[in-house]
Amino acid sequence: MTVAIRPLRADDSLEALTALLHAAYASLAARGMNFTAVDQSVATTRERVAKGQAFVAELDGRFVGTVAVSGPRAAEERYLNDPVPAVYARPGTAILAQLAVHPAQRGQGLAEKLMDAAEAWAGAQGYSHVALDTAQPAEDLQRRYARRGYVEVDAVQWAGKSYRSVVMLKELTKEAQA
Repeated sequence: MTVAIRPLRADDSLEALTALLHAAYASLAARGMNFTAVDQSVATTRERVAKGQAFVAELDGRFVGTVAVSGPRAAEERYLNDPVPAVYARPGTAILAQLAVHPAQRGQGLAEKLMDAAEAWAGAQGYSHVALDTAQPAEDLQRRYARRGYVEVDAVQWAGKSYRSVVMLKELTKEAQA
């Protein structure tokens, strides 16, 4: 059966989405990186998807991938209990978060399709840039994002994290904003 990429619906199970995040981020936890999605609660999942648009990859009625994208934060706002990095408060910048693909579905291009959907949504909303952050030790993830045109613009130490994060930014093409 074919994997379908679609927007998260109000009647979708956030428990199932949270379980997917835990499964997808377990390999990063095993490498010593305590990303929020490693063990986040359903309430945190709800908070993270409520700010913008989440997309899911669905196969045979179950979630096998996800990504969330939202608009910029207010500079005085908190982002998962931390101060907002400057680029996340920059007008015209969407924020991509909690990209995840179930381990059994990796290697099929689902992460790229999910990012395509998130970037297309950001462009359709009129955003000119997309920002994200990832762990500095996760060089494989940084390379993935760099291949898509993201460049490192900042670094941040999130409270309680076992690593520093790099903040990356991509300029969307005019076609993506149309």
